[in-house]
Amino acid sequence: MRGFLASSIGVATAVVLALPLALPTPALAAQSPDAVSPVTPAGSTRSLPLVPVGPAADRSPGVPGMSASPRLPETQGLAAREVTTFSMVGVVWDDATTQLHGRVQVRTRSKATATWSGWQDVETHNDEHAADPDAAERGSGRVRGATAPLWVGPSDGVEVRVQAEPGTPATRAPARLPSGLRIELVDPGEETPGRGTDGKNSGPGGDEKGDAALPGMTMEMAESSAANLPHAALGATEISALDKADSTADAVFASDGKLTAAAAPYIGPRPRIVTRAGWGADEKLREPGFGYTNTVKAAFVHHSASGNNYACKDAPAVLRSLYRYHVVSSGWRDIGYNFAVDKCGTVYEGRAGGVSKAVLGAHTMGFNTDSMGVAVIGSYTSTAPPAAVVDSVARLTAWKLGLFGADPRAKTTLKSGGGNLYAKGSNVKMNVISGHRDGFATECPGKLLYGRLPTTRTASAQLQGRP
Repeated sequence: MRGFLASSIGVATAVVLALPLALPTPALAAQSPDAVSPVTPAGSTRSLPLVPVGPAADRSPGVPGMSASPRLPETQGLAAREVTTFSMVGVVWDDATTQLHGRVQVRTRSKATATWSGWQDVETHNDEHAADPDAAERGSGRVRGATAPLWVGPSDGVEVRVQAEPGTPATRAPARLPSGLRIELVDPGEETPGRGTDGKNSGPGGDEKGDAALPGMTMEMAESSAANLPHAALGATEISALDKADSTADAVFASDGKLTAAAAPYIGPRPRIVTRAGWGADEKLREPGFGYTNTVKAAFVHHSASGNNYACKDAPAVLRSLYRYHVVSSGWRDIGYNFAVDKCGTVYEGRAGGVSKAVLGAHTMGFNTDSMGVAVIGSYTSTAPPAAVVDSVARLTAWKLGLFGADPRAKTTLKSGGGNLYAKGSNVKMNVISGHRDGFATECPGKLLYGRLPTTRTASAQLQGRP
């Protein structure tokens, strides 16, 4: 494994020193004075401890509140209460190596209508979306156990109950809940009102002073955005689509100036990608610097398991919430996925470090090395993914896998970093485009999304121009 960290000091210094010299050259993206607006990303996370829950049989039917029986297994929760506005919820606990065996449910009150929802289940098994067991990211001391997050939309009231799995007289005692259970209430804040430009790998014109985008940008914003040079201008909110011929140039940057004979003919057209600036990432949340791996041999497809109750216009807010939940609540260094796709097919940059680079993610425990993770925002166990989702995943993988010479229809061998399906150190042969469940015993990416992967592989290879 070659997981390494690009120093934030080195990257930031390079940004400051190189911009006036680099940006005017024809090989770089056009610059624009309105590439970014001087704003401070908003958003917040409120963490409330859960408490033991006892009987409440005398409460009136339909009134928000806890309801438990003395005979039920251990139960913790939070009685219905008014809180500051939030849009995403999840439950975390102290020890990331401890699993929550039980059921997590929440009820929320809509800020718009003041009505309470019914009880909603939260996916409890989420530890498989994480860094590898021996990765530096897991050794930070900040990583916590966590459920999957659930998007509920703008809400100002919450009620929670977490119940351990009941025991059976013939087998075992009831499970115990992890220590330090807390409910995380995530507010994504308002979308950054930047009016960024997109960019291609070449584009004369525009402001050629080189440092026009620096005013109003924090060093963290500049560091993240500079990782996508020369594909887009500094501060750009999106990276434009390219046709197949022009996308070949991306491989030069992905491979440090080298274009292998195997990769050259089979690179799919680059899809339009909304950058971190485009979806409003607060760059001060993540750890500085970027982690990289050797190459990209495989793409793991995920679903975020955060629910489908969002409009496509709200996808940036969902993504900001996922980012906050991964970093602030779960203790990761950045959002875990390399890319995200919303249900309308829009592609988003995920973990910082450069969309064409082999960025080390935290998406498939045991197989983050030499791979990429694509999360479709939503839950696709019982809901079929829209055609736009399948098409975008095919287009994204055709381009990104093509940069590293990978055939979407082929199989590849990855070395396990440890997990519940393959022992650490074992060499595992799997599809170049795999579902999360292929590397870890999990339901992800949902039965119905997983069932579309054969179609995705075929479409991705066709986009690469493979016979």
